[in-house]
Amino acid sequence: MTQAADLLDPAERLDLDGLRALQLERLRHSLRHAYENVPFYRESFDKAGVHPDDCRSLSDLSRFPFTTKADLRANYPYGMFAVPQERIRRLHASSGTTGRPTVVGYTENDLSMWADMVARSLRAAGGRPGDIAHIAYGYGLFTGGLGAHYGAERLGCTVIPASGGMTSRQVTLIQDLNPSIIMVTPSYMLTLLDEFERQGVDPRSTSLRVGVFGAEPWTQDMRREIEERFAIDAVDIYGLSEVIGPGVAQECVETKDGLHIWEDHFFPEVVDPITGEVLPEGEQGELVFTSLTKEAMPIVRYRTRDLTRLLPGTARVFRRMEKVTGRSDDMVILRGVNLFPTQIEEIVLRTPGVAPHFQLRLTTSGRMDALTVRAEARPDADAATREAAARSIVQAVKDGIGVSVEAEIVDPESLERSVGKIRRIVDLRERRG
Repeated sequence: MTQAADLLDPAERLDLDGLRALQLERLRHSLRHAYENVPFYRESFDKAGVHPDDCRSLSDLSRFPFTTKADLRANYPYGMFAVPQERIRRLHASSGTTGRPTVVGYTENDLSMWADMVARSLRAAGGRPGDIAHIAYGYGLFTGGLGAHYGAERLGCTVIPASGGMTSRQVTLIQDLNPSIIMVTPSYMLTLLDEFERQGVDPRSTSLRVGVFGAEPWTQDMRREIEERFAIDAVDIYGLSEVIGPGVAQECVETKDGLHIWEDHFFPEVVDPITGEVLPEGEQGELVFTSLTKEAMPIVRYRTRDLTRLLPGTARVFRRMEKVTGRSDDMVILRGVNLFPTQIEEIVLRTPGVAPHFQLRLTTSGRMDALTVRAEARPDADAATREAAARSIVQAVKDGIGVSVEAEIVDPESLERSVGKIRRIVDLRERRG
């Protein structure tokens, strides 16, 4: 599908020089806004010996210190806000399952910009005014549901605020209300797929034509699985609450070659995860974002922990980020070998008799760490097929990743499902002193 030029907003029509000039103007303003209104940034900049006036080019951003999730937690709940409380119109927060949650705030202008970016993302995905959008991201403090909701309405869509859970009812709603777009995590889309098939409904027969998937890493193999079994275009959306929520970057349906970052609002860098050194375009590392237009909570060089690389723009002037391959803090080091859940996902998806639902269990065996891949069998897989699948997974991990694991094929629908971010790793290892 070719994106008609008259559907693009003014920033999408900028040439590269115009975009870079706009970025520099906005970056200088955002750095001043953070320095003058957030005590954390004033102290951080002063300690690093830099001042907003030192930013005379985009490359000067590398002189400024990073912001981490630990910094946000240390300033919980409102210490990172740059405007008075009476200007805050909404609060969102992380789950806080691994520690104190991070709280983010939005002014009216922030909410409007966020809606614009999700609307832009949906246009890039192939959505149009008048489409019906089924939103199965979780609503509430998680940014996914409400972020997608207001963006779809901004585009001019009819919104079905389904949220997560109640899977059988979701299948009924999709059949009865005829949405053309679904916005959901890829893992929950596979759960919906299972439910369609359990009910005897052909997933290819639905009205859906576009799936916009985010909130967790997913592979090209999973894209093919979803596209083939639903007969839809599956595209990636990226965002995180600390930056704004969904709508930071979006894959264009006409190219499906990575996510175009909306660089007029979010400036990206990729750095070495160990040294923090900025890497050249095309090299893989950790994604870092600086907000250019946020009012309530400007963010400077936020370390996302997501691993990707920056690439030139194709369908848009904005640079692309490659699909996230994993997170630096999700990497498992197993007997000296680096392993990511997405590598296992690719193996599971191409193994006959196995459904695309798996979990990695880390345990201690003697003095060594051990990993078991637990994957669900397809409903029609007999005992012999399950045994062959387990052997195939073990061999594929050994050949492709270079480490020995065990594999266990469990009954269908026996692994915990998630309506948000799936918990791929269960770490049961003994803690050594």
